[in-house]
Order: sequence, then structure tokens, then C-alpha cells
Amino acid sequence: MISAFFIFNQKGEVLISRLYRTDLKRSIADVFRIQVVSNSDVRSPIVTLGSTSFFHVRINNLYVVAVTKCNANAALVFEYCYRFIAIAKSYFGKVDEEAVKNNFVLIYELIDEINDFGYPQNSEIDTLKTYITTESIMSTASAVEESSKITTQATGATSWRRADVKYKKNEAFVDVVETVNLSMSAKGTVLRADVDGHILMRAYLSGTPECKFGLNDKLVIDKNDHGLGDAVELDDCRFHQCVRLDEFDSQRTISFIPPDGEFELMRYRSTSNVKLPLRVIPTVNEIGTTQVSYVVTVRTNFNNKLSATNVVVRIPTPLNTTTVDCKVANGKAKYVPAENVVVWKIPRIQGGAEVTFTGTAQLTSTTHRQVWARPPIDVDFQVLMFTASGLIVRFLKVFEKSNYHSIKWVRYLTKASGTYQIRF
Repeated sequence: MISAFFIFNQKGEVLISRLYRTDLKRSIADVFRIQVVSNSDVRSPIVTLGSTSFFHVRINNLYVVAVTKCNANAALVFEYCYRFIAIAKSYFGKVDEEAVKNNFVLIYELIDEINDFGYPQNSEIDTLKTYITTESIMSTASAVEESSKITTQATGATSWRRADVKYKKNEAFVDVVETVNLSMSAKGTVLRADVDGHILMRAYLSGTPECKFGLNDKLVIDKNDHGLGDAVELDDCRFHQCVRLDEFDSQRTISFIPPDGEFELMRYRSTSNVKLPLRVIPTVNEIGTTQVSYVVTVRTNFNNKLSATNVVVRIPTPLNTTTVDCKVANGKAKYVPAENVVVWKIPRIQGGAEVTFTGTAQLTSTTHRQVWARPPIDVDFQVLMFTASGLIVRFLKVFEKSNYHSIKWVRYLTKASGTYQIRF
């Protein structure tokens, strides 16, 4: 599948280079540097030159590149690249040029372990950390015993978990995190509204527990199978490998033996029945050629026991704006000339409440008057204990042969960051 794997810096210098097959030479790196890194016109993450395809992912100041000469599954290649980035982050935090140079020996160990002859192998972080370690070397006696445990884990039925895990306090934390994407027209009609959801879990449980996790009773997974008006419809569900899918299909319960520590249990999208947490009502009028008046109201659409926090509203202004007179009763509003926006920061908005911004932008006269493009208003926020898709966790049960007591926590978070836009 993958013939070679490279990591380049932004100058096109090769930091990591590994050839998995003999159908490519190391000089193929020069082709990528000339055709992609040095060419600012290339925007596609896949570039095919002759019979060679380059798949690249940008992260910070690096290019993570997989090269193949066969007709490989593109989604699988990108999944491999993103999985490598996730593993690297778990080992040494931020993935940048300095981190790669400081950990190049570890990176070569990792890419040799998670890929064999171009085919992805075991990439479970917990398993990798048992035998690819940055810690000091153990004594021979304990190393033999540890090696036996590693072999059992890596080749057993649950390669993601060891059987001898012990905790004094058994706890399981579940976070349902949803990112809302909204594009609304100037007339108030929704052009696009969808939710990207992640169910993250931190399991600190002894032994080999069996967990059962129930979601909404009215849950529709298949697009062809439309539910009732209040049903929660999910698209593109993706589960961690520990989940038993047969039980989910029949009972809508997720049954699994969790990895030890933090992991992503489930990823999903929802494109119907999306509950928008904030409603933004903008009224923007151009007064002649010298002024623009603004009245922007933000209204919450959830229970008054909840609140939106860290709300940031970015209101665009014309390019020839000189000053903006801002008036707000809640939070602080400031004109940022470098970005041509008014940034309105509101620490908290209670459910059922509304806040209003009023302002007047003063414009300088120009010789050639250009029509203002009116970029959309952008809103960032966080709402705890609210899900835009309507997804809820009905129950979380932990079964273990020793019948110990476990504490379970479930938290919901809906947020937007650069994806909640309202035109005016």
C-alpha cells in the first residue's frame, strides 16, 4: 500500500525518511519538495505525478507525507497519517520541527512498528507505550516478565488493554463533545447546519471490565431509515475497535472492554434536527458613504439553567473604517483595525437571555469606492450540558468479575470555533 513515508519541514528539508518497498528511491523526496513544497499553487492534499501519488497532511510547520505507486485507498492512507500524528502527540506533546528533531530515534521506532512492508499494523497507543518507551531500560529479570505480558496483550483478543490494571478508585468519565457548523443567509434561512460529535472516555478501571453504554431510545443511524420528528439521526458513525458492533445495531447499546486511560469511543455527524444554541439577529445599514450602523442581537435557545460561556462575536467592518463607536451592556467590544472586525467578548450569557451590540463605524472617503463584500459574522462559544444533536447518554454500566463499585461521570459540551457564521 504505502511505499514510503516522509516528514518535511516548511523549507522542504527531509526530517524523517523511511522506504517500505523497493519500487521507490529516496530521491522521490526531491520531487515532492519541488512540486508541492516550493509550489504555492498546490492546494490538494493528494498530488499524482505519473504513477506516483503523494498524500500529505500539514501540521504546524511540517508536512507528513505518504507515497504510493499503487491504487491505494486514500481514506486509509490519510487515516494512517492522522493516526501517526495522534501517536506522536501522545509521546512528546506538540508535533513541530523541534520535537521531530529531538525525538527522531523514537519516531523511526514508531513508524517501523506501526507499518510493515507498507501495510498499517497495530497503532493502539496504550499497546505501543508498553514496548516503545522513552524511559530507562529495565533489568533483565523484569524485562522478561514484561515482555511476556506485552506479547499477550499485542496478540490477544483485547490488544488495547492489559489484564493486570489496578486502581484504588475505579472511575469512568464520559465527555460528549459536539462542534456546531452553521451557515445562515442574510434572510435568516439556514444554508447549512450540522454537528461533528466525539464521545471521549477516560477509564480508570481495574481488571478487564465490561462496559455498557446506552444512547437515545429514538436513534436513527441509517439515512434511508427516517425516524420520527424528534428522533436523533446520526450519519457516518465511527467506533473504537473495542466496541462490539452487533449489540449496537440491535439494541443501540455500546458494549466494550475499554482501553486503559483516555481514548475516543465514538465519532459521528448529525445533519438533521440540529438545535442551534445561539440565534444572531444582525441589522447593518450603510448611511451614505461615511457611516455604517450596527445593531447585533445574540439570543440563547436553551434552558435558563444553562449558560453559554467564552462567547466571542466577530463583526466585520468595511476596509476603509477609521473608528467604531461601540455600545454594549454585556461584555466588552473593541474595534481591531488589523483584522477589520469589531471583537465583542461576552464571558457568560444565561439561557433564555439576549444581549445587544450597537455601534457606528466611521468611514474615510476613497477615490475609487468599492462595494463592501459584507463577510459573515462569526461566533465562538461553549455551552456545557447541552447537545445540539440531541444525543444523550441513557446509562453507563460497568461489570467486572470482582463486582467492585465504580463512579461514573457524564459531561456534555457544545462549542463553535470559526464555524458558526451568519451573513447580513
